Amino acid sequence: MSGNQSLCTRFTFVAFSSLAELQPVLFLVFLILYLFTVGGNLIIICLVGLTPSLHTPMYFFLVNLSFLEVCYITSVVPLMLVHLLAETKTISVRGCAAQMYVFTILGLTECCLLAAMAYDRFVAICHPLHYTLRMGPRVCLKLAAACWTTGVVVESAQITWIFSLPFCGTGKIQHFFCDVMPVVKLVCVDISHIKIMFFAVSVLFIMSPCFLILCSYMRILVTIFRIPSAAGRRKAFSTCSSHLLVVSLFYGTALFTYLQPKTAHTPETDKATALMYTVVTPALNPVIYTLRNKEVKEAFQRVTQRNPLRQTA
Repeated sequence: MSGNQSLCTRFTFVAFSSLAELQPVLFLVFLILYLFTVGGNLIIICLVGLTPSLHTPMYFFLVNLSFLEVCYITSVVPLMLVHLLAETKTISVRGCAAQMYVFTILGLTECCLLAAMAYDRFVAICHPLHYTLRMGPRVCLKLAAACWTTGVVVESAQITWIFSLPFCGTGKIQHFFCDVMPVVKLVCVDISHIKIMFFAVSVLFIMSPCFLILCSYMRILVTIFRIPSAAGRRKAFSTCSSHLLVVSLFYGTALFTYLQPKTAHTPETDKATALMYTVVTPALNPVIYTLRNKEVKEAFQRVTQRNPLRQTA
């Protein structure tokens, strides 16, 4: 670290600095998406809680995923909305660390939860006679606990290491939130070892759940193709189509962001991809799990039909 560099105590976000005239419009768009995402996921949580027929392993994991999505988008979007209207778009180093802790822990936990949901579908379709035994309440709780524990332990260690290093320079982050790589670029010391560590963690803890999901769905597809009737195949595939679509959206953006070559990274592409996995994808999840899920739609109709306010109207 050269002698003329001062340590940073605050960071400044410059992601939307070139879009000053559009910031009020962006504020309105992101606010609507945020409220829709939070409201949609809370509706799913309430529907599962109020409907005994949905008290199954699949919907247990869906409740975990919906709760995670609410926390995930809340860790990024409210502060971004404030910065879209404020002239000073700064955050303290401790505040940046807190945001990165929450965001990365929830992101890794979601990877693991999607793998647990794929395993649930694998057991349901490939081993239906043993489903109750293999996916009992204790097993589901252990799987969910393992997902959350993995996210907390791995990302807490990684982010603690990053923020134990000194930051210097202008403190300008070419992003709209404290993502790992834009913040790491402000570290004063050599960051080659950090990049190696980050890539290793990404490969191990993003690709491993992805590999488990692919293996589960390969077995699921083989089992579905062996079902003699077309109606049976459609019914079997419909039980996992929503999850498969969510997995495609999540891992598509995650792989593009964290595993693409260094030469392909530009501030513009990074910000566009980050908007996809922090704002757009969480907003699509409740839509996918309601419009494409017959049981959830039926539960919603039953709950609204027995609503006292509706009955007295």
